[in-house]
Order: sequence, then C-alpha cells, then structure tokens
Amino acid sequence: MSAVYLLGGAQTDFARNWNREGLDIYSMFREVMEAAVTDANIDPARIEVGHVGNFVADLFCGQGLMGGFFAHVFPELNGIPTSRHEAACASGSIAMLSAMRDIEAGHYDVACVLGIELMRNVDGKTGAEHLGAAVWHGEEATDCDYPWPFLFDRISAEYEQRHGLKHEHLARIAEVNFANAKRNPHAQSRDWLFPSGCFSEDDKLNPVIEGRVRKLDCGQITDGAACVLLVSEKVAKEHAQKNGIQLSDMPKIKGWGHRSAPLLLEQKLKLSEGQPLLFPHAAATITDALRRADVAQINSLDGLETHDCFTITEYMALDHCGLTAPGESWKAVEEGTIEADGAFPVNASGGLIGLGHPVGATGVRMALDCARQVTGKAGAAQISGAQNMITFNLGGSTTTCASLIVGVGD
Repeated sequence: MSAVYLLGGAQTDFARNWNREGLDIYSMFREVMEAAVTDANIDPARIEVGHVGNFVADLFCGQGLMGGFFAHVFPELNGIPTSRHEAACASGSIAMLSAMRDIEAGHYDVACVLGIELMRNVDGKTGAEHLGAAVWHGEEATDCDYPWPFLFDRISAEYEQRHGLKHEHLARIAEVNFANAKRNPHAQSRDWLFPSGCFSEDDKLNPVIEGRVRKLDCGQITDGAACVLLVSEKVAKEHAQKNGIQLSDMPKIKGWGHRSAPLLLEQKLKLSEGQPLLFPHAAATITDALRRADVAQINSLDGLETHDCFTITEYMALDHCGLTAPGESWKAVEEGTIEADGAFPVNASGGLIGLGHPVGATGVRMALDCARQVTGKAGAAQISGAQNMITFNLGGSTTTCASLIVGVGD
C-alpha cells in the first residue's frame, strides 16, 4: 500500500457568518479549495479525485451533489470522479478515509478532500431539528427541544451511575478549550469575553440546556470548511525534491481507525452494560489507529484533537483513548495533563467548543490541525516539539467513530 501524505490545506475563519455576508455554501467551497491548493503549492490540474464531507447541506441550504462544485472552482477538473460522504459529525473523517483508500489502492495519486457545513442561516430551534437527522427519527430524543444536548446528558448520567461525575471537571474542559481558542486566529470564540463565574452552575451565567448540559458545555453552531490535498508517496517525493525538503519532514497518515455501532444510544449503552467503558467500539477505534501506526500507547504521541461536541464527549475520550483508566478522566483534568502546556495537550486548536463545529468539516479540520502541529506551523497554538498527533472524531452518539494519526519522520 502507498503511504498517504498531506501536501497542504486550509480552513475558513470559523467566526464568519456567511449568510450575513450574502454568501452561499459554494462561496465557502471555492474559497477554502483555492486556499488549500495555494498552500499545497500544486497545479490544480493534478487533482485526480475529489471527496466532500458534509452532513446536512440539503436541509440547511437545500443543496446536495456538492461533488459537482470541484469543476466550477477549477474548470480543468471537469471529468474527475467525485463523491460526497455523510456520517453526521464524522462526515469529514469518512471523506478522508475514502480518499486514503483511493491512494492506497493505487487508483489515484492526488486527492482533494473538502469538509463543509453552513449552519448559521437558520434560527437555533430549526438548526437543532436539522442536526437531529442523525438520531433515529421517531425512536429516540422524541420529547425534548434539543436532541443532542438531551442524548449527551444521558451519557453524563451513565458516567455518573458507573463512575461518578463532577460538574467542575466538565467545566474545566470547557475553560481549557475556550482558552486555547484565544490563540487560534481561525477560532469562532477567539474574541469572546467570559464573565467571572460563568463556568459554574450559575443558571443565569451558564443556563441549563438539557439536564446536566449547560450552555458552556456545548460545541458551537458554526459556518466553516476545511480542505486538504492528500498525495501518494510518489507525488510526495516529487514535491520534496522540487522544494528542497526531506520526505521525512512532510506530514503523513501513519495510522487510522474506523468503527460503527447501532444508531440508538440506549442500544449502545446496553451492549456495554456492566463494563467500565461506555463505548468499547470507540476505544477500539483509537486502539486500531495506534496499532496500525505501531504506537504502543496514546501518551507516546504528542497530543490529541478530539471531538468535544459537549464537554462530556471530551471527558469520554480521555479514558476511552487510554490516557486514564476507565472512569478516571477527571485525573487528566485535575492534573492539568490536557492543557496546552500539559503532558498531553488536548484540543490545542480550541476544539469544537472553542474553535467551532461546522459538522461536515470537523474531521478534515482535525487532520489539518494535526499536520500543522507536526510541521511547526500551528502558530500561537503550537505544541512544543510535536511530531505525532492523533484525532478522534465521532458521528451521532458515537455511532460512527474515526481516528487518524498524523506525523512526521518514520
């Protein structure tokens, strides 16, 4: 199999409201793709295949079939094969994995992967209904205003029942991610102000959304796109020689994991009943990525970009990835392990809570941020000495899980 390298990429400013600017989803697609091609320093005519990660543009924008946009951005791409991939919040990662398969199989040498979502063109209630398309419609979350806060509150309740759970640990996760976002020029919340006491259980400063889930526990409704150029080892070698750099200094995908579980949250929790981990398949996804990268344990890597659609989601990732024993995620929070200057930084980008969560773009954005970290291009968000990073991206209530290890060197 051919190794897969990340030649370059770009993301939009996640603070922008494209609808207010009078711009549509194609405008976003074009802007990020043009920027990615420029960053990769490649002739767009060399792109041989295109993959789009998107969840619900059909509902938010009335727009499907976005693979047809590639040839509008660059007319020379007329005739290339394209496809769109949907796995709720993991749509971008599935687009990444699909492009990787194209390259590994030797079918193509250059793939463009673009994750995208435009979500701020409707009111909050309508947006919540659109995002609810990834629950089992009519079977779960039927008696609530906000399906995802409702379901992730259920996950919080399960943690509390199996292991105990304190609000202060979830609040600290939010605080860390918002602080990290201050250092990210692409972050939606980079200029937000946070009054004293807002991370507490004060109902005025931090109102309840559903159950235990409060406002600052939630990832952001975001407009945004991310795009990367993936290439075979042959093209990566050509690029390295042309630009006078070492192949070993170019970021590549060293490992991957991808698993799925039943759609219903209650079915997933029933399958793990009596076990310490709530979602064994999520842990196996990360274990698969580590094994394929020949990495013995998670803390041999330099950091994690993980899914924090809610603070409990990141809390879950900490013990499921093996950073702590099951049920002991709180230790990584209390000890400062996950902070930007900690032993294992988590979401140095700001994550979905601080940076923002344009659903279809998130998996691609995570991979791009990891590539920036391992090449020393993360700016003020840089993790010192980072050489290998891991992503964990999920769709639904962990229905689809995906993980990538991006690194330099052997």
